Amino acid sequence: MNTDEGWQLVKISQALYSHAEQITVVLGRGVNLQQNGWKTTLVIMCIRLVSHLSLGVAQLMGVGLGRLFYFIKASPARVTEKNLEICFPNLPIAERQRLARRSMEETGKTLFEMGAVWEWPVAKTLSLITKVEGDACLQRPEQKGLLILVPHIGNWEVVGLYLASRFSMAALYSPPKLAGFDNYMRGVRERSGSTLVPATQRGVITLFSILKNHGVVGILPDQEPDLSGGVFAPFFGIEANTMKLVSKMVQKTEPKVILCAALREPSGKGFKIVFLPADPEIENLDLEKSVAAMNRSVEAVVNLAPEQYQWEYKRFKRRPGGRPNFYD
Repeated sequence: MNTDEGWQLVKISQALYSHAEQITVVLGRGVNLQQNGWKTTLVIMCIRLVSHLSLGVAQLMGVGLGRLFYFIKASPARVTEKNLEICFPNLPIAERQRLARRSMEETGKTLFEMGAVWEWPVAKTLSLITKVEGDACLQRPEQKGLLILVPHIGNWEVVGLYLASRFSMAALYSPPKLAGFDNYMRGVRERSGSTLVPATQRGVITLFSILKNHGVVGILPDQEPDLSGGVFAPFFGIEANTMKLVSKMVQKTEPKVILCAALREPSGKGFKIVFLPADPEIENLDLEKSVAAMNRSVEAVVNLAPEQYQWEYKRFKRRPGGRPNFYD
């Protein structure tokens, strides 16, 4: 941390202490405690609090939180270490440990960046994007939809804002379990013009219709579905329960498929948007081959910045043949 950033933290701390009552009123604007509950209200106020930090300071605080989680071996750190162990078995132990620590630091950054991504004006958040690579991938025939896969790497919320600034698009999402948080989350995510579609049967039908009409759809492809909605396919060499939805969309609507990520630049300098083409085999009519190609496509993005991937997620919780999961 440089001197200017240190002084900024001191000044923020002093301001919080001397104006606590006024800050509570400001941070709680528009939040109905009775309707949302105290947990949701507290989360929203924390997000608004960190929105007053610069990106650099927010990321530094995230690094601190991530290091704490790593050194006390909190559950996310243990899951991260296990995932790296099984996905990179040939990586020397010392290198895996460094990667695990850096991964937790990046996870902390993601948490503290929520203030900037969700509460700043859209134009200010988009100004954090320093460069865009591979956007030639966005070109497609007029009579073809565009399916954009956004893995959990870097800051996927920045991707959502950027894509919505360029397209009229819809994105699949799962409503949060935290009572009352859905309205807030939808509001901040849709403020740039995108439409959130819930992961329900009706929502999925809506996405199929958009692609058939040559529209743009975004999906996060690397979370584990229910067994009925997935098929086992290799992910970094390990059989992982993987969603079938993307492959079915490709087979039925024939869109162009690409991947996108917002990767962090060093020293709090912002984000780099990267586009990559999907593995061509994703168009294979054999479902298992198509799903395997999707996982290879995600791997290609992860390999750009492995430390920024969401390794703390229990990606291999379900295993083929009822075998014990790796996290027991």
